[in-house]
Amino acid sequence: MTTTIKESDLIQSIADAIQFISFYHPVDYIQHLARAYEREESPAAKDAIAQILTNSRMCAEGHRPICQDTGIVNVFLKVGMNVRFDTQRSLQEVCDEGVRQGYLNPDNPLRASVLNDPLFIRKNTRDNTPCIVNVELVPGDKVDVQVAAKGGGSENKSKFVMLNPSDSLVDWVLKTVPQMGAGWCPPGMLGIGVGGTAEKAMLMAKQSLMEDIDMYELLQRGPQNKLEELRIDLYQKVNALGIGAQGLGGLTTVLDVKINTFPTHAASKPVAMIPNCAATRHVHFELDGSGPAELTPPALSDWPDVHWAPDYNKSLQVDLNTLTKEQVASWKPGQTLLLSGKMLTGRDAAHKRIQDMLEKGEPLPVDFTNRVIYYVGPVDPVGNEVVGPAGPTTATRMDKFTDMMLDKTGLISMIGKAERGPVAIESIRKHGSAYLMAVGGSAYLVSKAIRGAKVVGFEDLGMEAIYEFDVKDMPVTVAVDSQGTSVHDTGPKAWKARIAEIPLVPVA
Repeated sequence: MTTTIKESDLIQSIADAIQFISFYHPVDYIQHLARAYEREESPAAKDAIAQILTNSRMCAEGHRPICQDTGIVNVFLKVGMNVRFDTQRSLQEVCDEGVRQGYLNPDNPLRASVLNDPLFIRKNTRDNTPCIVNVELVPGDKVDVQVAAKGGGSENKSKFVMLNPSDSLVDWVLKTVPQMGAGWCPPGMLGIGVGGTAEKAMLMAKQSLMEDIDMYELLQRGPQNKLEELRIDLYQKVNALGIGAQGLGGLTTVLDVKINTFPTHAASKPVAMIPNCAATRHVHFELDGSGPAELTPPALSDWPDVHWAPDYNKSLQVDLNTLTKEQVASWKPGQTLLLSGKMLTGRDAAHKRIQDMLEKGEPLPVDFTNRVIYYVGPVDPVGNEVVGPAGPTTATRMDKFTDMMLDKTGLISMIGKAERGPVAIESIRKHGSAYLMAVGGSAYLVSKAIRGAKVVGFEDLGMEAIYEFDVKDMPVTVAVDSQGTSVHDTGPKAWKARIAEIPLVPVA
């Protein structure tokens, strides 16, 4: 029997799925993260997880994006060979229309991050199209669909290697994960593909991230085959690295490790590894010709009773409007701050334009003297919001501009997510500056601290324009102090040593 899938049903289902995953975490992720929160002993990591869990519940209640980076859409289709599509358009075009409608929904507009030319013009398509479509023909009369939105911070940490057949997968993973830093916003999960060819391994790694997180259940019942033994072994050994939530050091770096395999050439051992971040966004549904998919949201009771709030007893309150270099120099590594006052924003495109203008001797649109810059590309506001979700972007992308900004603009501090590289750290030390870290994966929570927002430069850059934010009690951690000490070095080292004293649970 032939099943007919209407074009409008596929479009509507994808549009609905995109909205759904923008504000609902999968229940399996919530449950595993809640367990990680309960057992976490690192105060910094526990605070970061509390922010992520609080943000997650707020997004579910408010139907606003979990993360300001609302991702590039991946659509995986398993099409039954007895299915026909009632459309004159290609599947790519139909899926793109679903993405377009999903991202331009006026009730919850999502940030458009896709650029139409990766090499030269790099102009934003404004509707987050095109998406990445993968199609597999299978027996049957239904269409199995998985929709995922993959953020750039975690996607940028994807790794691939051609190992020799005798090389150890575990050794490679344990060598590679620390090199990924914290820009992928742990705690999340690792998807690994082994075998096939280079592109097959990468596809398997990405597809494995769509699977349910079940490490807790696996540990409870024990492994039943060698692949499950390997998953547990990697889960324990990666967490023993001590990287922890947001790279601050702690007990949980990954909530699960997934591994998919495929036969391969006798001379080859292709291995791909792709991390998924704290904004784990995917949903699975089936179309049978009866209409659009119906998606069931999680119940609020699925979230733990965790409600992060500013701690005025433990955090230093900072007035950005009167901030001085001397105050910045007094901040200590790992110290938590609550920022109030006015800050500027800027990320990749803005920094490049600032560099070009300075080289040409042109005046900048804003004065950065004694100011703080926040690396962010916010979501557009709705209703009475002054700005949409506005979490930090990966700071290392701005490393090559750091010395220019500190040396030539009067800037005295920066805010982003994850670690800074050696070039930026040396510049921070040289100029007596500091780098502050906000929690990736808590974009809606952070946005509630923003009381005012206006574009003050480079309006044509859209979400990459320079904004001025007026904030109240915005939570940050001193990640690199004026002496160049980085908590992303000291934290994981301390927790790796501490975890080494705890015996690993046998896998068999």
